[in-house]
Amino acid sequence: MTVSIASAMSNQPTAIPAKCRYFVALLPTQEIQDYTRQVQNDICDRYTSCAALKSPPHITLLPPFEQSDSALPALEQQLQKVAQDHRSVPIDLSGYATFPPKVIYINVVKTTELMELQGALVADPVIRSLTDQNPELRPFVPHITVAFRDLTPQNFAAAWTEFKDQSVEFQFNATALTLLIHDGKRWQVKAEFPLK
Repeated sequence: MTVSIASAMSNQPTAIPAKCRYFVALLPTQEIQDYTRQVQNDICDRYTSCAALKSPPHITLLPPFEQSDSALPALEQQLQKVAQDHRSVPIDLSGYATFPPKVIYINVVKTTELMELQGALVADPVIRSLTDQNPELRPFVPHITVAFRDLTPQNFAAAWTEFKDQSVEFQFNATALTLLIHDGKRWQVKAEFPLK
């Protein structure tokens, strides 16, 4: 805790609110997480891109943002509200795709239900104010990342040559919104909000 000189002299300590990093996602079933982890580990071993291993396999709905601990209850309350207004979402995973020159991912089919859920999150005024989201700056492309930021251009080219024609097909029902928090080293599940 940091105390200013003025507040120390007045015996009224003023804490600077701690901020943590969060994001909101859908987590796939354990079977799909295990498959994705295998792919991520393979890419880490063979192409030295290991950053994707720092979070559970997921579909990002709201990208990372910073928020103080004091604002967390309001955010969680609003995420619960949005979750209660939406049914579980059928998810289709189909093939691999890229965001050149660094990202390889499992493609998530843009279904009406998925787009409506993500749209409701970014349009909600409370969530938008607490997460500083600007959907106009970042269009929503649903995906599950298997390699990104630490993939060199040479390794990206080699890995994409290998993965571009590989088949991957999965289906599952997403049954909860998941809030993840960064612990300083990796992303951990902070809370889940069941969809109705």
